[in-house]
Amino acid sequence: MAKPVNLKETLNLPNTPFRMKANLSRKEPETHQWWADIDLYKMIRESRRGRPSFLLHDGPPYANGHIHLGQALNKILKDIVIRSRTMQNFDAPYIPGWDCHGQPIEHQIERQLGTEKMRRISRLEIRQRCRSYAEKFITIQAEEFRRLGILWDWKGGEGAIYRTLDHVYEAQVVRQLGKFFTRGSVYYGYKPVHWCPSCLTALAEAEVEYRERSSPSIWVKLPISGAGAAVDSLKPFADRLSVLIWTTTPWTLPANRAIAFHPEFEYVAVDTGKDVLVLADKLLEETTRHCQVLQGAPVVARFTGRELVGEGSGKNWKGKEIKASPPYPTGVDTVLVLGNYVTLEQGTGTVHTAPGHGMDDFYTGEKYSLETFNPVDDEGRFIPQRVEGHDFLVGLNVWEANPRIIEDLERRGLLLCSEEIRHSYPHCWRCKAPVLFRATPQWFISMEETGLRAAALRAVRDAKWIPDFGRDRIAQMIETRPDWCISRQRAWGVPIPAVVCSGCFPDDPRAFIRDASMFEQIARLFQEEGSDAWYGKIDGAGKLQPYRSAAELLERILPEEVTCPACGKAESLQPLDIIVDVWFESGVSQDAVLASRGLPWPADLYLEGHDQYRGWFHSSLLVAINDRQQAPYRTVLTHGFTLDGDGKKMSKSLGNVISSQEISEKRGAEILRLWVSMTNYLDDMRLSEEIISRSVEAYRKIRNTFRYLLGNLNDFRPDRDSVEESRMEEIDRWALLQLGKVCRRVLDGYEKYELHTVYHTLHHFATVTLSSLYLDILKDRLYTASWDGTPRRSAQTALYRIAETFCRLMAPILCVTAEEVWGELEKLRSTAKSIHLTLFPSPNDFPVDAELEERWRRLLEVREEVQRALEIHRGEKRLGNSLEARITLFGPASVADLLERYRPFLPTLFIVSEVVLDRKASQGFRSDRVDGLQIGVSRAPGIKCQRCWNYAQDVGTDPAIPEVCGRCLGPIRDALRKPRESGKSNDPE
Repeated sequence: MAKPVNLKETLNLPNTPFRMKANLSRKEPETHQWWADIDLYKMIRESRRGRPSFLLHDGPPYANGHIHLGQALNKILKDIVIRSRTMQNFDAPYIPGWDCHGQPIEHQIERQLGTEKMRRISRLEIRQRCRSYAEKFITIQAEEFRRLGILWDWKGGEGAIYRTLDHVYEAQVVRQLGKFFTRGSVYYGYKPVHWCPSCLTALAEAEVEYRERSSPSIWVKLPISGAGAAVDSLKPFADRLSVLIWTTTPWTLPANRAIAFHPEFEYVAVDTGKDVLVLADKLLEETTRHCQVLQGAPVVARFTGRELVGEGSGKNWKGKEIKASPPYPTGVDTVLVLGNYVTLEQGTGTVHTAPGHGMDDFYTGEKYSLETFNPVDDEGRFIPQRVEGHDFLVGLNVWEANPRIIEDLERRGLLLCSEEIRHSYPHCWRCKAPVLFRATPQWFISMEETGLRAAALRAVRDAKWIPDFGRDRIAQMIETRPDWCISRQRAWGVPIPAVVCSGCFPDDPRAFIRDASMFEQIARLFQEEGSDAWYGKIDGAGKLQPYRSAAELLERILPEEVTCPACGKAESLQPLDIIVDVWFESGVSQDAVLASRGLPWPADLYLEGHDQYRGWFHSSLLVAINDRQQAPYRTVLTHGFTLDGDGKKMSKSLGNVISSQEISEKRGAEILRLWVSMTNYLDDMRLSEEIISRSVEAYRKIRNTFRYLLGNLNDFRPDRDSVEESRMEEIDRWALLQLGKVCRRVLDGYEKYELHTVYHTLHHFATVTLSSLYLDILKDRLYTASWDGTPRRSAQTALYRIAETFCRLMAPILCVTAEEVWGELEKLRSTAKSIHLTLFPSPNDFPVDAELEERWRRLLEVREEVQRALEIHRGEKRLGNSLEARITLFGPASVADLLERYRPFLPTLFIVSEVVLDRKASQGFRSDRVDGLQIGVSRAPGIKCQRCWNYAQDVGTDPAIPEVCGRCLGPIRDALRKPRESGKSNDPE
């Protein structure tokens, strides 16, 4: 008696060790370690040597704490871009950097030590503590970035990373400062700047963040005299005239020196019975809503700001003769001036002007020769000598002073009304305290002296900006920005190498050194010893000791011939103790990291959050323009911020912070990388548990597609078993057409940095084109055909090319998963050791056949209609599996001819047991999408084959194997004669 045939053993079931459960939290670190063991980064660099370069210059994150989600987003984007350019056959090195100096780290040290102890220890000790703190978090952040799959020279070869605290970097900061000094761009001045009374330092615009705050909103009248001589219609009211001003900073009123009018606005005088108040006509109605005293008050005069104030400046303008009573008399008159910055958005159309407390006010003061008066000290308290006669202000900080000032104005009858408002107000970016705008002596870089502003604007026009509005955004910032305040009153940073004459400075603005040789001497000193050399010298025991006198430092940094440019003396020279703005330091990176190392300059790409228009993009541009008259970047690409699922900013207080580290450990960094690619990152990006779950599901579908591809390739050897394209089944050639379209679209997405296009193209191909269509149709041939026959090998040839191409296209995004898939494919042939050493496929590798494409478009339209008809029968419980069905098709000649051509293939295409083409109209499903197509659905005749599950009328024709159809007999005999090479099929997970 013959041994019964085990039908399962005659099937070509999938078999692969590539498991559905990814276990990314374990797999990712293992892969990262393997990359380190083989020195993958070095291998990539060597493989791309001599190729065209592509350089993305990394904007340095601040070395202050663990990375947050926004930094993870930024680094993942950069990694995807660099990996994709590498696979486009560019030499694309990556040198990550860290911003290490500045107030935020110093603030952390002060919190650790306490303010009192911080003030007792030396500059050098503060700096040493700050350095240790920064180095600690550089190590922590580097490991956190590595955990995300970010690839660079992890082994730490020369130039692997850059740090702004490194000696060679600090030397370049000095050299770049020297170029500004020697060209006459740097000056010392007394100007209003953002000042943090908590951190006791000036702040750059990029170090200020705007947050909601409650402030008093007050309307104050200031009596004026002499206006009748300027405007005839005001003469009858000369003894009752007052200008109505509005402010949300009552504490600035003691510094008032003028009232500004817009030259073109129309102003009115309104008679309240007691006073005649002057304000802008268009703001009268709005002001009346707040100040009831104006209710029903008639307008008695109209005039423009120019008619009242007159033209001119300096000592000659009509408004100078109109005396206004200052809110707080200090012996200096308040005058009327013109200002184009006056708006009609809010207030009264007249602006209280304090040149010591506002930049517009300051420039107005310069134009009209007004005093730049600031009565507030570094801690934000009123200075006794500057508020003489107003003793209630002495010693109060400005916030304490606000209610006292309001009470005093009301007592003196000057307050018309007051209320509290919520508005956006500048705060210190690190300590979160509200900042002041106050005049202080600082070092500035002029935007005009050497044409820096104009040159920067030209360079902005030449660069490419993504999105395009970025060009206008940064151009507007450059057009309107004040001179660059580069000095900071802190300890941790690169000292500004300012040497001044104690006998002449600051009275004589020439009395500081601009000699190029001094700056180069300081740069060489810093390159050897670091910027601590400004504060101390290494003794014989190798310990850094503070200088005993300024002369010790001067001896090391001053060339012999250098003297004061004002008085010609050398003995009165002395160094200053201030540090440079950290944004200047980071702006030097394009020189210190690229140009000075011989790397390509300018960089091909800057890629940062859109907050860097006023930060790193801005400072890098100004430093590079001064040095090379060219922007340091060819393209600037910005991304949005990370928000929670409701679109709210993430914060610890709201409890909505999502940690990239937690996601990596629980779900895998690949899930984060997929999320980054699936959203249009030019906008703000939302993340929540629900969104993470969707990313997990998308990853699962892609992984499942790869598992199916690999499972059906376990006995395929491409060099031995591949079928020539001309001999492949037509559906397999159609699949390669779709693969070519995907390849072209994905490569275009990478080229344009449109990663969401890359993701959606790949995801749709995996889940729709492959899983829901091609692989579903292919399953019968893969499982039931002779294992080494041409039909199955044709399918495997297509699957292999799909798997290999899809894997490479996906590699920049799912870098670990692609490596895992590549490892399985590598078993089938001899390939590169890592997928990241390979190149992207070329679109020219795939066929283009318009006629085949069109035929299959029409065939698939019919298939969709057949599926609709089948679904109706399933819903009515008349059918279960589609293989139970026989389909009868009727259509006009154009459809009938197409179907006739593919008659033998139609059951496979529709995944049914039988298809009949009828020349007579059917009474079944009538398509509303394919003209004239009618579809009849009935049960297929015959018996179910126990091997292929099709219903056939020839089941049992072979008594030895009675349960199978005639179609399966040949493959069974082939399997018995020559067993398949692979072992058992994998067990389901």
